[in-house]
Amino acid sequence: MTDELCTRPATELAALIRTREVSAREVLEAHLARIDRYDGRVNAIVTRDDDAARDAADDADARLAAGEAVGPLHGVPVAHKDTHQTGGMRTTWGSPLHRDTVPARDELVVARLKAAGAIRVGKTNVPEFAAGSHTFNTLFGATHNPYRHGLSAGGSSGGAAAALAAGFVPLAEGSDMGGSLRNPAAFNNVVGLRPTPGRVPSHPTAIGWSQLSVQGPMARTVSDVALGLSVLAGPDPRVPISLTDPAAAFADPLPTELTGLRIAWTPDLGGRVPVDPAITEVLTAQLQVFRDLGATVDEDCPDLTGADEAFGVLRAWLFEASFGDAVRRSPDLVKDTIKWNAAKGAALTGADVGRAEVAHTKLYERVVEFFTRYDVLLAPVTQVLPFPVEQEYPTSVAGVEFDDYLGWMRSCTLISATGCPALSVPGGFTPDGLPVGLQVVAAPRADRRVLEVGHAFEQATGHGQRRPEMG
Repeated sequence: MTDELCTRPATELAALIRTREVSAREVLEAHLARIDRYDGRVNAIVTRDDDAARDAADDADARLAAGEAVGPLHGVPVAHKDTHQTGGMRTTWGSPLHRDTVPARDELVVARLKAAGAIRVGKTNVPEFAAGSHTFNTLFGATHNPYRHGLSAGGSSGGAAAALAAGFVPLAEGSDMGGSLRNPAAFNNVVGLRPTPGRVPSHPTAIGWSQLSVQGPMARTVSDVALGLSVLAGPDPRVPISLTDPAAAFADPLPTELTGLRIAWTPDLGGRVPVDPAITEVLTAQLQVFRDLGATVDEDCPDLTGADEAFGVLRAWLFEASFGDAVRRSPDLVKDTIKWNAAKGAALTGADVGRAEVAHTKLYERVVEFFTRYDVLLAPVTQVLPFPVEQEYPTSVAGVEFDDYLGWMRSCTLISATGCPALSVPGGFTPDGLPVGLQVVAAPRADRRVLEVGHAFEQATGHGQRRPEMG
């Protein structure tokens, strides 16, 4: 019964708890036992408070017994990314600078999950300050991929993705600037959504007007991600870019057929990114699934000219604003890639930022026009397969050498620059059993569309039901 509860989707667990077929305490204990049994090998959950979680679960059961109204995630265990502030629970940002930091209050994404009735299990591992897409740091070490011990779980939401794949929690959250919700989802055969900027308001944040970094849900199914989004989305007056659309509709039933849908497929983002041929082979074989579901599929890609400049300059500018002071105060306690990115930001001129903003605007306009001809764009999530945890980052793929530590992430960073919502959904496996992610991209603000397409594909293939062997 314990393991069976740990494989149930969040939507099912929420319904079982709400109807009192199973208690919130039973569900929590099942997940805590699974963490105890397997996380020594995975290293996904880095901070726990089991007693507080048990108290919250008991309170959830008492409220149901008393007939009180409850939220959509009532009693469902969740984990929070260790870059997201949790009141009364240590939040380290994966940095020795915050080894013992305990925030006084929850940040918005955490508070919304709590208000919906979710039970906080703990914090998930991250790379230092969420920089890079491989989860390791000097405080807790590396997170291992549940599908292949010794390989990367991706990042920066790698602990969250690995926890989901391993059955430690049914729902988690993360953030994504250059792929941090999508890359780890692909590496771990789970689902991660980078929403339209402003869909999930981020607060507090250093630069509230920026649209590069977003927060969003992760889960093992698209329906669970949709449920998570229905809780996390919605306006907040403190966040200048927050969108005002009602959030609850994201949890409405999703379709299982795609009749008339116009799909563009690009195996390499219009020739801009090298991709491991093993990934391309797996994903190309999936195109017939979409045709069978009623869609048309053509090979095409929006003009992504200026995406590298916009992302690179605006990211460096954000890194200087966010981490520049820490680098100057404690250079020996900050990893080299963060120092490199902050230095690039410090060297920028106003003219550099201005040109990047112009390129960003032109890119957005071209992408909006592209989506008048297509409903979604399909592309690889990652350019590489999961790599050894000892490797800080891949330096080449398919014979192409990368200039910096971001080079292997361009299949995601180029999409980040567009402002489009992007979903990573399980896309199949290589012959030797490594997961491959399919990226579903839609027009800005069309978050519901990527969920619909991802769900129909997920239901038709069942790739997400293939769980890792944890013995």
